[in-house]
Amino acid sequence: MPTYSAPDGTQLAYRSTGDGEPLVCVPGGPADSTYLGDLGGLSAHRRLVVPDLRGTGRSAVPDDPASYRCDRLVDDIEALRAHLGLPRIDLLGHSAGANVVTQYAVRHPERIGRLVLITPGTRAVGIETDGETRRALARLREREPWFPSAYAALEAITAGTGTDSDWEAVSPFFWGRWDAVARRHQAAGRPDNQEAVALFGAEGAFDPPAARAGLAVCETSVLLLAGESDLNSPPRTVAAFAALFPRAELVVQAGAGHYPWIDDAGRFVAIAAAFLVRLRS
Repeated sequence: MPTYSAPDGTQLAYRSTGDGEPLVCVPGGPADSTYLGDLGGLSAHRRLVVPDLRGTGRSAVPDDPASYRCDRLVDDIEALRAHLGLPRIDLLGHSAGANVVTQYAVRHPERIGRLVLITPGTRAVGIETDGETRRALARLREREPWFPSAYAALEAITAGTGTDSDWEAVSPFFWGRWDAVARRHQAAGRPDNQEAVALFGAEGAFDPPAARAGLAVCETSVLLLAGESDLNSPPRTVAAFAALFPRAELVVQAGAGHYPWIDDAGRFVAIAAAFLVRLRS
């Protein structure tokens, strides 16, 4: 697995899958990037360059834990761009990784080609999802056999009394269908560096007014993809995020949750590839 040096000397790993023009894919979590796989086959259309964020996967644990902060991770992506020898990069961010991509776009607008934000986190731009939005979306799944226990856990979390078991119980709401594939992927994708998770959003990690101002003059084309059933990044929240860009395309993938390339790989790849190929032609 190839590596490169971050500005502070931390050795960071990445993997490359497929051929063609590179697409740097920033995982969420922060978690081991292997959960992204080849994004349902998107590697047939682009060369996916997938970094392991510092302290995850095969990347080294940094000497300074404060460098786990989201805004500090932007420097690691810029170092990867320089390592790859690319004057500009196309960036894809999933979940929390979209916060890193967003801040990169604001800080390095001259280095950005295209942006693809998949079921994105929105902390970098200060968009919050209220409890009623999540409840209303959750109630659409009331015919599912797991719904009663999952909804009770959601109520506890919304009330601020949720436990670890409640967070586990709401897992089905992150998927278009809660089957064996989803269960395996959910288990495999759990972050194993809790310090990195805890410090990702530490004080100073986000400056929403500055991010919004930067995105308002962002000249690149952006695809934001929401999962129809995703309680983490509901379509309404992603739509509000899309409204911050002058040239944004919002797509809500039917029957999908937080991991749309798992719920329906064919549909996901068709959406993402159409956006990327159309802009390249």
